[in-house]
Amino acid sequence: METPTVRWRRLLPRTPARWAAAVAVLAVLVGGGTWTAVADDGLPAVQREDRMLRPGGVEIDTSYFTAGGSGKRPAVLIGHGFGGSKNDVRAQAEKLAADGYAVLTWSARGFGKSGGAISLNDPDGEVKDVSGLIDWLAGRPEVELDKKGDPRVGLTGASYGGAVSLLAAGYDQRVDAIAPVITYWNLADALFPDGVFKKLWAGIFVTSGGGCEKFEKKLCEMYERVAVSGKPDAAATELLTERSPSAVADRIKVPSLLVQGQSDSLFPLGHADAMQKAISANGAPVSVDWISGGHDGGDSETARVEGRVGSWFDRYLKEETGTDTGPAFRVTRTGGIDSTDGAALKRGASSDTYPGLRSGGREIPLRATGGGGASAGTGTGTGTGAGTETGAGTGTKSTGSAETFRNPAGAVPPAISAVPGVGGGLSQLSSLGVGLSLDFPGQFGRFESAPLATSVHVTGTPTVRVNVKEAAGQDAVLFGKVYDVSPDGRQQVLPSQLVAPYRITPDQQGKPVELALPAVDHEFDAGHRMRLVFSATDLGYASPAEPATYTVTADGPLTVPTAPAVATAAATLPWWTWGLPAAALVIAAGLLITARRRTATPAPDPALTDVPLQITGLSKKYAKSVDRYAVRELSFRVEKGQVLGLLGPNGAGKTTTLRMLMGLITPDEGEIRVFGQAIRPGAPVLSRVGAFVEGAGFLPHLSGRANLDLYWQATGRPAEDAHIEEALEIAGLGDALARAVRTYSQGMRQRLAIAQAMLGMPDLLILDEPTNGLDPPQIREMRDVMIRYAAGGRTVIVSSHLLSEVEQSCTHLVVMDRGRLVQAGPVAEITGSGDMILVTVAETVSEPLAEKVASLPGIGSAVRTDDGRGLLVRLDGATTSRLVADLVRLDVPVTGVGPHRRLEDAFLTLISGGAA
Repeated sequence: METPTVRWRRLLPRTPARWAAAVAVLAVLVGGGTWTAVADDGLPAVQREDRMLRPGGVEIDTSYFTAGGSGKRPAVLIGHGFGGSKNDVRAQAEKLAADGYAVLTWSARGFGKSGGAISLNDPDGEVKDVSGLIDWLAGRPEVELDKKGDPRVGLTGASYGGAVSLLAAGYDQRVDAIAPVITYWNLADALFPDGVFKKLWAGIFVTSGGGCEKFEKKLCEMYERVAVSGKPDAAATELLTERSPSAVADRIKVPSLLVQGQSDSLFPLGHADAMQKAISANGAPVSVDWISGGHDGGDSETARVEGRVGSWFDRYLKEETGTDTGPAFRVTRTGGIDSTDGAALKRGASSDTYPGLRSGGREIPLRATGGGGASAGTGTGTGTGAGTETGAGTGTKSTGSAETFRNPAGAVPPAISAVPGVGGGLSQLSSLGVGLSLDFPGQFGRFESAPLATSVHVTGTPTVRVNVKEAAGQDAVLFGKVYDVSPDGRQQVLPSQLVAPYRITPDQQGKPVELALPAVDHEFDAGHRMRLVFSATDLGYASPAEPATYTVTADGPLTVPTAPAVATAAATLPWWTWGLPAAALVIAAGLLITARRRTATPAPDPALTDVPLQITGLSKKYAKSVDRYAVRELSFRVEKGQVLGLLGPNGAGKTTTLRMLMGLITPDEGEIRVFGQAIRPGAPVLSRVGAFVEGAGFLPHLSGRANLDLYWQATGRPAEDAHIEEALEIAGLGDALARAVRTYSQGMRQRLAIAQAMLGMPDLLILDEPTNGLDPPQIREMRDVMIRYAAGGRTVIVSSHLLSEVEQSCTHLVVMDRGRLVQAGPVAEITGSGDMILVTVAETVSEPLAEKVASLPGIGSAVRTDDGRGLLVRLDGATTSRLVADLVRLDVPVTGVGPHRRLEDAFLTLISGGAA
């Protein structure tokens, strides 16, 4: 490990200009801190001091960044996101330091090397820590002071760090400017919107914090209580609200740049709207910026956002009055595809005033379409009953017809809208007709507009008045979303993948209530329709477990905000640079959708209910080929308890077969049945199938256990169905589960991926090349994993090139070549044919004896086995009985004689048509 002395010697022999900095380094070392110099040609050298501070009674790990010069400078505190540490914001800190700020970063309580328990920005915890850090800055000689003990200071940070920026501004009057990014105004509203538990995000929140035990005890108890009941109580709401910026709304009176994400189902745009209203009401300057990305992924626009934050602090901390801080409102809009790299093109739209979420309302008449019997898939919907009216938006009335649908028992399967970490990338392409949505028949009601006479750009929150009834007089829990539907009704896109939850209590039922839909920025083209859907379930939220019947009546039009004052910047490229790729993408999506539409799924076969897999006449042609097959007329059957090895040379069709088996691609002919159910993309029986194909992606900073927990939560299935402990016991990861995945060896990652495939203990486990990249001991461990899994009566299919491993771990084989079946059956049956005889003896066979046997008439060769207690004899005209008689004559103590052929020999013989 490099000592401070070694580091000092490394820093000195640079240039004479750095001697002054070296003296400062030595001074800090004497004082107990650790300094590191960060050099960048053309910019001042940035120095970093790492030290532990105790601003609120808990050890906090900090880094302090400054650049050269002896003048006073404003200070900036940068907080990190939840689950991260001070290291996540180091690059931004160095840039601000080089620009003339004294920058302090820190790891919040419970994160990084800091002590304490996570208390979710408690005023007496994390917020108190920030005030203590400001005290420390006030004592730094290079920091500019407004008065004694009051440094000129701004705060910024994303998510968790953004919230503490707002809270610090409310609790500490010394804060002079803030720039929170993609954060919350009220954490209770974020996790319990309208009294509905956002279970998936809440679970990710707790897991990314290191587990419930890392949190303050009452927070852990609160989460577990709500997670079990599926419904937030008053105490939980009060606890989160009192630790939210909204609790000090009247005290935040500093210039505020509010950056919020459009691709964000955790902290949607409404949070920034509430911030803007409160802070501007206090008389402070406020600007709002809607970026393309967010917590669901997408483009975070890091360089642009950090540049704007820097300008904001230049204006309000350095008091550079000529600095352009940007418009009062800006939104990033996606339009088309960059033909050079395939990225979505983005342009800014802005306004000199903040429009809010309901500016320029336009009324769109709706009518019920009987949507409860329709379903939607990837970027598509059935679109039946769309109507033939024209000029939608010219009237103000809706038909008032009702839609009745059900909440299924257990609220499964749930509809899918936003999936944390997934929706962001898709939402950027919503203007191109690409999206993800899934609404199950009978579980939703649908209302639709006539085709739009002109395009409508929605910027803000659509609203609608509805009348809701629940048949048994209980709470009705609904999820509302507005789709963009293509002119033919077959293609639908959910803008930004967002849905809004509602809890309609019995006293609200039977009379009109106004519901706010998700705030978005999205253009509906002329000829398209707006489709309002209310679903009884959603993957990200907790719905009542009891079955219920809901009736929803549209009591007025859909009112959409158009924000007419917001002007889009002129395009910087001619239309054809993005229009042609966009058209090609839409056409490709249409062809894909058409290709996926097949005949109705065949009825289950009762005779195959207990058969894990039966493939019959399976064929798949290569793309763009009329007579070349990847798989052709393939048929085989797999029984319970078998470990089946799928063998074949490269190009034999193994991976294509596995992909068809998992419903990822559709066969041209034949069928696949798993436990009697025909396989189609999304077939329910696939829930009984676990797969490890083409590796697995893990979050490197989380532990192995946390990655598995997150994966299972994303499935929406009950936690008790995961059987995580059983899967982990079979995988044999041991104590490594508590370590970050980035510390794993390749073998450990492979076993973690196998454990992920085993979650839920599927009856059929598919492994494609599970030993790739493993060393011999790891391969042996993987073999044991497969054998242990099948030992419980389950079935494993493994595709591998390591024939020796397949021979030792598999009970049955399917050999393929050029897409066809060559042979199928037990391993012993396939390897036991041929002219190779294994002779076992009671004592070690000497080399002279082996040579004597090899010279016998009709014997081609005789070779000692590896353990020396046997002979592998190849017959060349002699019979087995003749061989035995000769061995007895030679006084060889024979204990057994039988056919033997290595799998490698058998395999080469089979794929070469017997030539080998």
